[in-house]
Amino acid sequence: MTDSEMIDLFVIGGGINGAGMARDAAGRGLKVVLCEKDDLAEGTSSRSGKLVHGGLRYLEYYEFRLVREALIEREVLLNVAPHIIWPMRFVLPHSPQDRPAWLVRLGLFLYDHLGGRKRLPGTRTLNLRRDPEGAPILDQFTRGFEYSDCWVDDARLVVLNAMGAAEKGALVLTRSPAVSARREGGAWTVVTRNSLTGEERSFRARCIANCAGPWVSDVIRRVAGSKSTRNVRLVKGSHIIVPKWWTGSNAYLVQNTDRRVIFINPYEGDKALIGTTDIAYEGRAEDVTVDESEIDYLLKAVNRYFKEKLRRSDVLHSFSGVRPLFDDGKGNPSAVTRDYVFDLDETDGVPLLNVFGGKITTYRELAERGLHRLRHIFPQMGPDWTATAPLPGGEIANADYETFANDLREAYPWMPRELVHHYGRLYGARTKDVIGAATSLAGLGRHFGANLYEAEARYLVAREWALTAEDILWRRTKHRLHLTEAQQAAFADWFAADLAKAA
Repeated sequence: MTDSEMIDLFVIGGGINGAGMARDAAGRGLKVVLCEKDDLAEGTSSRSGKLVHGGLRYLEYYEFRLVREALIEREVLLNVAPHIIWPMRFVLPHSPQDRPAWLVRLGLFLYDHLGGRKRLPGTRTLNLRRDPEGAPILDQFTRGFEYSDCWVDDARLVVLNAMGAAEKGALVLTRSPAVSARREGGAWTVVTRNSLTGEERSFRARCIANCAGPWVSDVIRRVAGSKSTRNVRLVKGSHIIVPKWWTGSNAYLVQNTDRRVIFINPYEGDKALIGTTDIAYEGRAEDVTVDESEIDYLLKAVNRYFKEKLRRSDVLHSFSGVRPLFDDGKGNPSAVTRDYVFDLDETDGVPLLNVFGGKITTYRELAERGLHRLRHIFPQMGPDWTATAPLPGGEIANADYETFANDLREAYPWMPRELVHHYGRLYGARTKDVIGAATSLAGLGRHFGANLYEAEARYLVAREWALTAEDILWRRTKHRLHLTEAQQAAFADWFAADLAKAA
């Protein structure tokens, strides 16, 4: 694809919505460019609670359609990316001081039946004094419920969609913000500038899809010089990572005294991910950080239910993201809809599709419906296709990951079990592309510690747009959580001296 070639769709924003839109459009035969001002998923899409879920608590706000659509999508995504998405059971200890038990039961009944659940087990009631899931819970909580949702590696979900777009012919530009876009001659002229090299590129495009998340309004006003009557409301959500203190693979969901719910999920084997907060945010999305008051809030919520008390010193890491929720005028940040809204500006017959809101679970549907809004502009584009097409690495027979994992262990008998697990979960059916011709650990190149070998780093640079050590250690993988500071520094030095040249 050359810069002088007329593009059908220019997508701004390399988060989950932008990557999903680019993949869907490219698979319909459209000529697509996707540009991201930073790394793929560097913003909100790598700072989520890492769940594909229907949104149990949204039932309280009568968001039945949103919950139903999300639950349907949960099953779709589980089938197309079984390596990075998998079922998880959530234990909800019941507190009589909060929501009554009958209301919780009703909500879970609806949750089980609204979305046509097929693969996931349904809800069951627990005796927390008898059932093993109740062992870490304080004795005063005697009753609980267990239900199903799904875990997702959020940043990898974004990268895999970008890979899928590129494999369908899309051009993916990272660290290349759109610095200007103007309507002229019946099309858009979009200029991007590479923030590392300073190189500017100019594209002609029939349509722009503005999927910039927290920066959607900035793109409308500053880049495109346009206007919209709609806006996003920025809500900060923060998480903490601590050592995992319970046995078993289940997660927990606890109700706090302010009626918010807090997820406590197994993370990276021996750790736990706890979140999230919901706080109205007024600053620049790039500057978001976790406040000590949020950490204290999360620790208190957990300690209200569990025998083992967490302390501030237990917090290994924290992160915060800004969720770009569609501004529906509601005062309570927790009540603001997680639904999405499209705004199609066809000034002078040159369309700009602005995307407001959305959530990870419904990104595929959002992209599909967004392209439906553009069908009159691209009558030649192909039909819907993403509901049944595996994401890269998800080409696993019957979406049966366990059988695939067993086969993978047999294929690489020389590889430690935990390393096979790491490759299988991140790369799925593309694991062979990471390992290459290696027949021993020595064949994977330099070992930097934990499960990080040179072969993986080289693959991520060659195939997944990794340009910095941080791209690899934090977004493409979570090696950062398993390496010492000295090991991280050694990898960064090696990367700067070696792989950065290839990148």
